Amino acid sequence: DRFVLGAERAHFILYVADQERSTRFYTMVLESEPELDVPGMTEFTVGTRAVLGLMPIEAIRRLLPLLPDPDSAAAPRAELYLVVADPVVAHQRALEAGARELSPVMERDWGHVVGYSLDPDGHVIAFARRG
Repeated sequence: DRFVLGAERAHFILYVADQERSTRFYTMVLESEPELDVPGMTEFTVGTRAVLGLMPIEAIRRLLPLLPDPDSAAAPRAELYLVVADPVVAHQRALEAGARELSPVMERDWGHVVGYSLDPDGHVIAFARRG
């Protein structure tokens, strides 16, 4: 099996209006309980290499204040979060390819080292490694 950028897992994160409502919905749809369910993030394991994350709009507002207002039609509604061996190299490669930096690679309070950028179509991309 080949991984994109050597990614261990891919996280697909949806920005949601109501985390509890979305958690109930996806619990039923996926017939699975979340692996993580804390204020600001719910995660469901999907298969062996993917995670569906649910992040409340107010949480992404605090995390990435450079994004357009998450309630506006211009704001991204999803994020590709890739756990990779070297987020600095991956983040830099995205910037060189034309991404716009939203937040540099740094240690985050959830135990990952992560950098955020915006792809040419306005989607958020995060490159991360466990702290």
